[in-house]
Amino acid sequence: MAPPLHASHPALIARLKRADDHLRAVIGMIEAGKPCVEIARQMQAFEKAVTNAKRALIHDYMHHCLNAGGSETGRAELRTVARYL
Repeated sequence: MAPPLHASHPALIARLKRADDHLRAVIGMIEAGKPCVEIARQMQAFEKAVTNAKRALIHDYMHHCLNAGGSETGRAELRTVARYL
């Protein structure tokens, strides 16, 4: 496995692994026939985990690009990634 590109990537990986755990829990709950309210609660946790991971990734990317000298390529990439906020 290649080393992380940014110092924040290990924390991002940890967030995504938690999201993966939430998703697996949702699937297990559906397969077990758990009540919809419990499934919805777990799906909310999954959604929040993914949203927070995405936000952390984009903020890290924006910080990195803004500190990288502000090249035209960097600004174009920043505009592109900002669409995902």
